[in-house]
Amino acid sequence: MQTSPKPRNRVSSLWNATINLILPPRCAGSGQIVDAPGMLSPTFWGELSFIEKPFCATCGIPFGFEAPIETVCAACFDIEPEFDVARSAVVYNDASRKLVIDFKYGDRMHAVQTFTPWLMRAGKDLLEECDVILPVPLHGKRLWSRRYNQSAELAKMLAKAKKKRCLPSGLIRLRHTVQQKGLSKKERKNNVKNAFAVNGRYMHEIRGKKVLLVDDVFTSGATLNECARTLKKYGAEQVFVLTIARVTREEA
Repeated sequence: MQTSPKPRNRVSSLWNATINLILPPRCAGSGQIVDAPGMLSPTFWGELSFIEKPFCATCGIPFGFEAPIETVCAACFDIEPEFDVARSAVVYNDASRKLVIDFKYGDRMHAVQTFTPWLMRAGKDLLEECDVILPVPLHGKRLWSRRYNQSAELAKMLAKAKKKRCLPSGLIRLRHTVQQKGLSKKERKNNVKNAFAVNGRYMHEIRGKKVLLVDDVFTSGATLNECARTLKKYGAEQVFVLTIARVTREEA
């Protein structure tokens, strides 16, 4: 026997339909009208490069050649990362760069609806295995200028979808660092050295746990490595990394 929808649900559905009629949802990349918020137009979708196997078993960077599943890239073989496993949804190209930059600096909060399914697909195993989800933190000055931490918004949405514990302020940034863009690998590493700490309120929720660290872009890995090193210093058993995009050449 079917039941009638609750009055509140009917009002909400009517309101959403009215909003969509007046302000129809648009593709975040092309601006074309789409069927639902978070969707991308077919044209823009074709410009994205989703990361598929084969890729590095550790850092997730895609290979341009066939390789066994457990193959590790030269960089990870040479210097083992502080994190245990990293995965990214798409290659950082012109299309994904536009989406990420608009999300970070353009108040495009609805992009969370676009990115969440990508992250759930790319990080399926990590999301199942982790105990707690944390975002890479922003310093207070940068948070004030942006008004929100885009990585925290993604972390909260993923935690809600997977019914996991999310600690938006589990990691804190101790000092204001300069932008990593334009710095050499060595400069990036030094720039973020000792820049993070675990929030004392949540140490017991991190010690002995498998932590999933969420960020927007994996560039050189300096920030993610330092965050992972800090989490393990404070007792995390393992640290996984999940990002929207992955730089595959020096372009950011």
